[in-house]
Amino acid sequence: MIIDDEVDFLDTLRRGLVTSGFTNVKTEGDPRKARDFFERGEVADVALIDINMPKLTGIQLLECIKTYSPETECIMVSALNEARVAVDCLKKGAYDYLVKPVSREDLILAVRRALERRRLLKIVDVMKKDSPEKLANPEAFKDITTNSPKMIRMLREVELHAMSDVPILITGESGTGKELLAKAIHLASPRVKFPFTPLNMVSIPGNLFDAEFFGHIKGAFTGADRDRAGYLEYTHRGTLFFDEIGDLPLEFQGKLLRVLQDGEFIKLGTNKSQKVDIRFVAATNQDLEKMVAKGTFRKDLYYRLKGTWVHLPPLRERREDIPALAERFLQEFRGSDETMDIHDEAMSVLLDFDYPGNIRELRSIIQSAVNLAQGRPITVNCLPSYLQNSKVTLETNNTIVPLESVEKDHILKAYDATSKNKVQTARILGIGLNTLRRKLESYGVD
Repeated sequence: MIIDDEVDFLDTLRRGLVTSGFTNVKTEGDPRKARDFFERGEVADVALIDINMPKLTGIQLLECIKTYSPETECIMVSALNEARVAVDCLKKGAYDYLVKPVSREDLILAVRRALERRRLLKIVDVMKKDSPEKLANPEAFKDITTNSPKMIRMLREVELHAMSDVPILITGESGTGKELLAKAIHLASPRVKFPFTPLNMVSIPGNLFDAEFFGHIKGAFTGADRDRAGYLEYTHRGTLFFDEIGDLPLEFQGKLLRVLQDGEFIKLGTNKSQKVDIRFVAATNQDLEKMVAKGTFRKDLYYRLKGTWVHLPPLRERREDIPALAERFLQEFRGSDETMDIHDEAMSVLLDFDYPGNIRELRSIIQSAVNLAQGRPITVNCLPSYLQNSKVTLETNNTIVPLESVEKDHILKAYDATSKNKVQTARILGIGLNTLRRKLESYGVD
């Protein structure tokens, strides 16, 4: 909200904010109406307040706002460059003090800093609370199913991070829903009206990386018969999601780093740099810190991408979500047959399983069970045989089998069941082909 009795200056500030991407800007020429706004319990993230106004001064309005809406960040604006007045405003809770005439650059910088401060304070507040807050924008996260307090708290933090432009690194095992979370970050951000571009690092051949990423002009190389926008140009003002960032070859990591640092790139076939405004989100199921130590991932790129770090827990650490997820997948695959459900015994088996392939594997299991059930309720017999036999009888040996051993046994059983077809095994387990290959290699299996 901008409060100033000078109509021309009010309009100038409003246009400066709107053209810079701030779409929800309210203006008020009467400070008394602004006071009434906050006294009614209405809120604003940031209030820009002129100090010298008739009938109610800016400092009086500042005190009112801090009484009724203490979370609102207040930026005072005055034609007087007086240290005494500035100090008085800051003591009364103002965040910043700007002197007229205010340049567009100073205005935008001050508002962005104020918004960032409010966002960080909200994150701290979320972390302190015993029970997580409800999401402010649940529609953005509608594709993520969870009843886990740990997950809900994490999503609330993610929602707050989404409002900034800081790069986000999402880590987690294969199948935990990293791309879904990246899409939710985009939907909860101010960039929602612009493209969300998911890009799997494994899917781009090395010899085409520059052309796909930066784009090219006609004649840049053999076969370039027309100008083509790359992923960067296409995603301008949107969100670019790098899936499996750990698989990006070292030779291309430096090129990506330059884009993150400078916010510009050069199309193939030209020498002219082009500015780009993009929010970067990356995801990996690998340990990037170990890769940095081995020299297979650039340290500077790692810290650039890790502006904010989010870790998605595996499904075995959020078992309370298994029934809700299973029901969601059942609704997806059973079609119009609303009478089809999952028997308690079958659900018990689902709850006891550790899911090396996480949510993706659970989805494949339910899809297969729906096909086998043929419209009847899903019983244990509809579940894959490896899952039916997955329970470990602790009474027999009085020992707890390490999770790594259970995972190895499960993967090898699925591998044998597909006659050692890696593609089919990865699909059944709900994990990436590269992940399966690394697992098999660690087991000494071809």
